[in-house]
Amino acid sequence: MAKFECALKGDFEDLLDSLHEEITEASATASYEDGSMLDLGNVKVAVRVYERYSMVGSNRVSMNITVVEKGNSLYLTAITSGGSQALFYKVNTFGEESFLKSCVKAVEKYIDQ
Repeated sequence: MAKFECALKGDFEDLLDSLHEEITEASATASYEDGSMLDLGNVKVAVRVYERYSMVGSNRVSMNITVVEKGNSLYLTAITSGGSQALFYKVNTFGEESFLKSCVKAVEKYIDQ
């Protein structure tokens, strides 16, 4: 498992669009699996699940992204999972860490714009 968390300022929908574009374009095997939106008036929450094939682990890796907006404050948590073939413990997390980098890159690009 690999995890990235951050707080930033910006527009909820713009950040979600930026994340989606960067993640799905970073790998030919990356796909959007499903998501959910919740609007509580002054708070919005989005959950997104992406998946891609990891050549290193010869398996699929998933990434769950949760974005919360309150006012113009955004909070993001991204967690990857599934990058190991071991039965009882993780042998490698290279695929997970690599997939997570696409999310980190999208956030960095969003902040720099």
